[in-house]
Amino acid sequence: MLHFQIDPHSGIPVYRQLMDQIKYYVAAGTLRPGDQLPSIRELSHALAVNPTTIVKAFSELGHEDVIQIRHGKGAFVAESAYQHSERQREKALRRLARQLAVEAVQMGASMEQVIQVLNEEISDIRDRGSSGRIGPSRKSDTEE
Repeated sequence: MLHFQIDPHSGIPVYRQLMDQIKYYVAAGTLRPGDQLPSIRELSHALAVNPTTIVKAFSELGHEDVIQIRHGKGAFVAESAYQHSERQREKALRRLARQLAVEAVQMGASMEQVIQVLNEEISDIRDRGSSGRIGPSRKSDTEE
């Protein structure tokens, strides 16, 4: 199951966050050529964003040949969708880890606390995967 998480405070446009996450799912093999993406309406509702934002993300992904839009049927992963190499995946993971590490150090968080929170988040995502939910990870994320 797909889990999209939007951070409205990240400084990265929401459509770009969604695009990047879809590309990661393709790179990881979670989304494969021919797989259908959630509908614009479904994503808009689950992520609490304007449908136009989803349309923009899908349009850009279409221009990059990551997805194909089939009018009246939805969006599908393109047969020509690229697969990131293991090196590209590691590079992307290291970039995300670096960002987390920098922010954790700035907050004064211990490595143990960061690892504990990361483990909890991974467990939460895996648990929600079996329930079929998409959207924000924890209630506290939306209550801030």
